[in-house]
Amino acid sequence: MTITTQPTETKLITGEELYAMGDIGSCELIDGRIVEMTPAGGEHGYLELNIARELSIFVRRHKLGWVMTGEVGIFTRRNPDRVRGADVAFISTEQADNRPRAGFLELAPALVVEIISPSDRWTDINDKLEEYFAIGVPWVWLVEPKDETVRVYRSPTEMVKLGAEETITGEGILAEFRLPLAEIFAD
Repeated sequence: MTITTQPTETKLITGEELYAMGDIGSCELIDGRIVEMTPAGGEHGYLELNIARELSIFVRRHKLGWVMTGEVGIFTRRNPDRVRGADVAFISTEQADNRPRAGFLELAPALVVEIISPSDRWTDINDKLEEYFAIGVPWVWLVEPKDETVRVYRSPTEMVKLGAEETITGEGILAEFRLPLAEIFAD
């Protein structure tokens, strides 16, 4: 007698269901499935804070919108849902009348900042970049702590790599923003 077992199917969840779970640790939702992530290390947190602080000071001073940090959930696809966690995101007043409320972001931020972690794989980073641009994010900064550089992307294929002695200059609504990379990576 042969016993046949059916593969168990994992129930796909929505972004709303993931949000309702509360703090379940670092994760993203990829095609309805929770994918655990390694918590950020000290250097990652330090760089995230430095970038978000400088960007936030500029944005608040000029009343340009809202800067968010800490793996901000952003829908990059629906049915099945995909929610990516951004290290830093900026929403402009041109995009929204009020600061974001409960739930994951359903609009494309004007800027996303991702900080590379030692456990990140380039194929996953490229997938994330493509998803951000597919939903309309116009600008992504990819921070590489290992060599103290920032890659400024305007599309998945258009990129400028800046070294530690250079300065990020803003574009669009952030046109007057300037951030010397030495300030980001300072000890």
